[in-house]
Amino acid sequence: MVPRVGILGLHLEANAFAPPTLEADFRAQCWEEGETITRLARAETSHLPAEMAGFYRRMDETGPWAPQPIAIWAAPPGGPIDQALFLRMLDAARSGLLAALPLDAVYVASHGASSATGDEDSDGSLLAMIRAVVGPRVPIVVTHDLHCNVSERLVAACDSLIAYRTNPHIDMAARAAEAADMLRLLLSGTRVFKAFRRLAITPPSVTLLTAEGPYADLIRDAEALMGGEVLNASVTGGFVFSDLPKCGMTVSATARSQAAADAAVEQLASRAWNERHRYVANLTSLDAALTRAKTTSQTLILADVADNPGGGGRGNTAWLLQALHEAAIPSVVLGLFVDPALAAEAHALGEGALFEARFNRDPSEFSLPLTARARVTMLTDGKGQGRRGNMAGRQFNLGPAARLTLEGSGLEVVVISLRRQCHEPRTLEMHGIDIAAARVVVLKSRGHFRAGFAEFAPNERILEVDAPGLTSPVLSRFAWKRLPRPVFPIDPNP
Repeated sequence: MVPRVGILGLHLEANAFAPPTLEADFRAQCWEEGETITRLARAETSHLPAEMAGFYRRMDETGPWAPQPIAIWAAPPGGPIDQALFLRMLDAARSGLLAALPLDAVYVASHGASSATGDEDSDGSLLAMIRAVVGPRVPIVVTHDLHCNVSERLVAACDSLIAYRTNPHIDMAARAAEAADMLRLLLSGTRVFKAFRRLAITPPSVTLLTAEGPYADLIRDAEALMGGEVLNASVTGGFVFSDLPKCGMTVSATARSQAAADAAVEQLASRAWNERHRYVANLTSLDAALTRAKTTSQTLILADVADNPGGGGRGNTAWLLQALHEAAIPSVVLGLFVDPALAAEAHALGEGALFEARFNRDPSEFSLPLTARARVTMLTDGKGQGRRGNMAGRQFNLGPAARLTLEGSGLEVVVISLRRQCHEPRTLEMHGIDIAAARVVVLKSRGHFRAGFAEFAPNERILEVDAPGLTSPVLSRFAWKRLPRPVFPIDPNP
């Protein structure tokens, strides 16, 4: 029998402090339904989440199957999904599943940190609906970003939860392949058991790198447990800015016995709790970053982690931009500054035009205005293909974009129309910027830039700068409303 496998996915990292996510946000990044998903997943490159290509490739390698793609929705990190939109998406997913029945299995490739304005557990609602449609015996395997918020309802609705194990995320296709193998195992009749635990720890995302540090140690422990009885062990760091009761670090396991699953979760949870003091952000002050920028002789990267569009930041704070411009430090590049109005004005003026560039002409709490004389050095449509990190081989779209050169300092800033983080060097290179020749490179990103820009600066020349923004790692600065309390590190002794 050729198994019929349903395929769905919802990708959104919901920041409770950001404006709601609308249909246009999904349409601008990824809104695909039906057989188009299969065509794109098997194409050489596409705009689909990377899990799709990995899952299809592994399923094709391991035997005949009949994909039944329903829908894949992906939007840039932002506020919770508009509730009316989420209900329409849920209805569309339900209708698609019903039309695809009978199904032998379902794969769900979701980010895992979504929410809606009227549903704090949109990922759990999606899984509960899928389970209700397909019934209790159809295997369901889910993959999540490690920055996910996992609910007990979601765990109960699926047979296995598999989370990313790299940060920066470069293992999406590998985890999807692992999900395919898990589905094949379940389809063969193998019975699996699950265990799950949430911890009173909400780590700042800058502490969740997997090359070294406390989270890296936990991931290595989880990988050492896998094999034999334990089929998968996942440690998720969570996404604290969702500000929900289900926020927090979680540990889950899928095993061939309940005892093995329980033991794996207990071991990993105990280590995470005992080492919670290691999850404290170590940031560089703006003044210290400027001092280092003035004296550096090799390319220095300043990460504007508090304004990371990859975590719901708006990509338009100007603290670093203004400070570096006023200091007139030579050979400085900043990317990517999100300002559709400014990009549109640059396109209307044309390359070579000299004008008063008004950044943030509609200011808000963090996106304060800045005016500087600038030249339009280069214009693009913002469309390209990544070459490194988690964008390697994947298509991206920045919207109409412009490279502006500020008079007086010579600072180069790439202004874009769609909200995207700067974690792929091609987004700067396509605007004629030689990154290796720059003295200082400011990136509006939190951690994924490390995979994309590793060729330009080692860790000792990367500074995570403490500036205001919607994604500041200093969690005590936010007015939390729904986060479970007490929780470390916001509360020292939870």
